[in-house]
Amino acid sequence: MRRRDFLRLGLYGGAAATGLPRWAAAQPKKRYASDVVALGNTGIKLSRLAMGTGTNGVGKSSNQTRKLGLDGLADLFWYGYDQGLRFWDSADQYGSHPHLKKALTKVPRDKVVILTKTRAATAQELRADVDRFRQEIGTDYLDIVLLHAMTRANWPELRKGAMEALAEARQKGLVRAHGCSFHSLEALRTGAATPWLQVALIRLNPVEAHMDADPRTVINVAAEMKAARKGIIGMKILGQGDLRNRVDEALAFALRQHCLDCFTIGVESRDELADLIRRIPEASARG
Repeated sequence: MRRRDFLRLGLYGGAAATGLPRWAAAQPKKRYASDVVALGNTGIKLSRLAMGTGTNGVGKSSNQTRKLGLDGLADLFWYGYDQGLRFWDSADQYGSHPHLKKALTKVPRDKVVILTKTRAATAQELRADVDRFRQEIGTDYLDIVLLHAMTRANWPELRKGAMEALAEARQKGLVRAHGCSFHSLEALRTGAATPWLQVALIRLNPVEAHMDADPRTVINVAAEMKAARKGIIGMKILGQGDLRNRVDEALAFALRQHCLDCFTIGVESRDELADLIRRIPEASARG
């Protein structure tokens, strides 16, 4: 085994053994996909597992929307809801808003947390997106809206207008919490130091697949966010499919990171979702 791989896998050990912050490791405790958890200091409670809709999402489509279509993805949401999953992860870029709207025909709106993402940079663009998103999803309010894919360290300067408009939307009750999804270490570090940020969507898995830095570095920044009571959601838990043959390992890793309040994974069938739900408590009990 290469030393680099050993260090990565070593993240499963205790905090003292790895030098990771106290958020990074804990004694094994059985956890479930349907556990209700608090998202930082937002006041939002949701399921530990979010149903993702954009494993590869671009150009108003994704794996999920292309493969399942409107009725198929809505049916998957209904199945997940019946299994206790109360967190739906979407984005304008994924084209999944109509699928959420279809799912809401059989699910009470106040029983699920809906997250979506915007590319808006200005206040005008953000206000238009919030109005359009609510119409596309068929809801009066959005639980979580994130500025999508921040890569620049000075993103608060570049997105100042959108940030101010999101804060305004929150004051009006159109949005419950706001934040960013991060696609670079520099942007993530800025997020840790930005009071406006309430929710962070971060890339984390044990082998650095499609991540912004090595796991240790990302966890250290996430620990700063956690200490500031920001809500932290993990993504790329299975490395965008790279860990499809190491699912239990990847889940065990994510479940041991106390910096994560919850995480999102996109599946493409009822069978895949049922298998994931079954694996999570088993993985959480791993030493």
